[in-house]
Amino acid sequence: MNFINEINDILWTYILIIMLLGCAVWFSIRTRFVQFRMLREMIILLSESAGKGKQGEKHVSSFQAFAITIASRVGTGNLAGVATAIAIGGPGAVFWMWVIALLGASSAFIESTLAQLYKIRGKDSFVGGPAYYMKKGLKQPWMGILFAVLISITFGFAFNSVQSNTICAAAEHAFGFNHTVLGGVLTALTLVIIFGGIRRIAHVSSIIVPVMALGYVGLALVIVLLNITHLPEVISLIISHAFGWEQALGGGVGMALMRGLFSNEAGMGSAPNAAATANVTHPVKQGLIQTLAVFTDTLLICTCTAFIILFSGAPLDGSSNGVQLTQQALTNEIGASGSIFVAVALFFFAFSSILGNYYYGEANIRFITAKKWVLHTYRILVSGMVLFGSVATLDLVWSLADITMALMAVCNLIAIIFLGKYAIRLLSDYRAQKKAGIQSPVFRKETMPDIEKDLECW
Repeated sequence: MNFINEINDILWTYILIIMLLGCAVWFSIRTRFVQFRMLREMIILLSESAGKGKQGEKHVSSFQAFAITIASRVGTGNLAGVATAIAIGGPGAVFWMWVIALLGASSAFIESTLAQLYKIRGKDSFVGGPAYYMKKGLKQPWMGILFAVLISITFGFAFNSVQSNTICAAAEHAFGFNHTVLGGVLTALTLVIIFGGIRRIAHVSSIIVPVMALGYVGLALVIVLLNITHLPEVISLIISHAFGWEQALGGGVGMALMRGLFSNEAGMGSAPNAAATANVTHPVKQGLIQTLAVFTDTLLICTCTAFIILFSGAPLDGSSNGVQLTQQALTNEIGASGSIFVAVALFFFAFSSILGNYYYGEANIRFITAKKWVLHTYRILVSGMVLFGSVATLDLVWSLADITMALMAVCNLIAIIFLGKYAIRLLSDYRAQKKAGIQSPVFRKETMPDIEKDLECW
């Protein structure tokens, strides 16, 4: 554990923070802050795609791809991770999460647009992601395989163990459920859905995600309205703590940056795997929608948790941490039912994350090999890790996940630094078509003759 923690300290403190922040600022400038100036277009595209993907169509709609990424992003981190960041980094952690989401959204645009550009045709949907653009765009197959292995371990095994463990812990606290029994139920549900393939995952995610997100946001809105007179005080608390010397010297800002960078997964290389599955007429469309997913995760869901905690008056002295702090905050606000609500919300948040996480692994297993027995074995192993997580203590698993996640992010950031120019050219093409009066821009690979031979689906 000491050896693993030393590696994590080096990766997270000296490498990742610099790379993620650097890319976020660089791509914001190069895209002329696409995350702000095209926000209206993102909302229009998402609303238009929500009605697509009818039964019988053999592809994943843009909205369904959005739902898969939200399913993975919005997990226990939104209830437990935000609470931990506030407990360790103080209320100022919320401000830095906002800043990182606003800047990091540009990296999310770049990676998801590239995933669309270099996607290939699969049996039930398009397939793509960082492994594919590393192989086809960078001409580095070995790098793609390395990334595929790292993400399959991180999301399919480690993260899913954490999700199931958190579900069981919250259910035990609220209802007294036995970990093993609930773990068995989770494992069975996981098997049924993931053996149905990407379209079943997309269908289930597109139902669960809006329900869970709207329910949680609705509760937070009620709490904000009940405490509306204290809103200026809470916002002032967040901003003042973000720039306090005491917090900076105590490492609070550093903790907030680390939590913020990975609360939305922007630049990590996970979301592009789902973004590539969408059936769109132009890569930029899904790039814009995935940019909106970053805002949904951090500016909406994480902010809800932060306001619930800060309005409640729950102690931030470290006596409560993680999901327990969120449960205590809700109990303070709405009574004993608060603990039950957190347990139910965690079930939907974390179970949808299990599905989204699994798909990231599947897409990359398919990249490594086309043998069906390998994919089926992976599905069984993922389900086994869901069961394992329900009964295990996961300090070692989390530490190993931190390493593979960090290495995965480094691989992806290197790739998008070199390939980002193509996403920027695509953005220019999209904007030019919109200015010419074309309501739904269409990309044709002939417009990029220098890489035309590498583009299968356009």
